[in-house]
Amino acid sequence: MRRFIVGITGASGAIYARRVIQAITAAECRVELVASANGRRLVFDELDMKRLDADALSDGRGEFVTIHAENDVGGALGSGSFMHDGMVIVPCSANTLARVSVGVTDNQLQRAACVALKERRPLILAHRESPLSLTEIEAMRTVTLAGAIVVPLAPGFYLKPRSIDDLVDFMAARLLDLLKVPHSLSRRWDEHVADERADRASQRA
Repeated sequence: MRRFIVGITGASGAIYARRVIQAITAAECRVELVASANGRRLVFDELDMKRLDADALSDGRGEFVTIHAENDVGGALGSGSFMHDGMVIVPCSANTLARVSVGVTDNQLQRAACVALKERRPLILAHRESPLSLTEIEAMRTVTLAGAIVVPLAPGFYLKPRSIDDLVDFMAARLLDLLKVPHSLSRRWDEHVADERADRASQRA
């Protein structure tokens, strides 16, 4: 069974994390979940959860989710021998981005990200801060050179979203594509173009 590390930090956007977890577990892949202290607060503030709840975050598929302690710097996720298929930090705060970029860690989430880099495993940082300072831009450059992929949580509008869920799914789909997790969250551009052509053809008929 494939498994992925999902990290949650304190930048706004817990709804993105929940959607990614739901999709990974729906694909019958495991989630190794770790949240920073601010990430846990974010889940409380934005999702009204008093604690990290595996069932609530995975739409009832809690058996696919393992929750790891953030303050256990010697935990399994921080070991290069812990095999996984990729890590995504969603949302990724400026503080976490900066620490990963220089390899200075003080929790298991940050350690797991740095280990993913050194082991050449996929690391996706879903950044959600705006505007960007020069220090953040330089940190993005550094982690990109080290092998990470920085994904700003900036949904597009060309697929004509009609709800907040559509916007969330747009970005969650991009993250899942990068992890190579199958999903049906969002139409792809070629599907959109094909639908428009079919509509035009039916109107001419």
